Amino acid sequence: MSDRTIHIFTHHAEEAQHWVNALCEDLDWPSDKRGYHLLRGVLHALRDWLSPEELADFSAQLPVLVRGVLFEGWNPAALPVTDRSREDFFDRVRAECAEDLPDYPDGEVAAVFRLIDRHISAGEARQVRGALRKTLQGLWPTH
Repeated sequence: MSDRTIHIFTHHAEEAQHWVNALCEDLDWPSDKRGYHLLRGVLHALRDWLSPEELADFSAQLPVLVRGVLFEGWNPAALPVTDRSREDFFDRVRAECAEDLPDYPDGEVAAVFRLIDRHISAGEARQVRGALRKTLQGLWPTH
């Protein structure tokens, strides 16, 4: 039993690391720490933008550890947020990334959206994209 448990945990860790590595490759970043911060920041901003129902649907399609990152520090009583401008979204992401992002991180946020889009169903991607303000929808890939 312990061998199987260790394998399962290892698999989930490798899957989450793959997400971070893919993001860093897409952005040509050498630091997986920086990529992790960006992924976490965008996931937290998305989490706070989505309704609880949509958040549940979205999270069900994420790998276990990525889902854990999504829900880290979650306060459902304060959601969804009411300040939902593009700049508010970027501010939330920047708060998680410290000095890692430029003033207008369109390309970085778009890279995370592309990563997520590659790993969730097309229907779920449309729903999440549709929950965003139009100014952010343009950063999410369309098919």
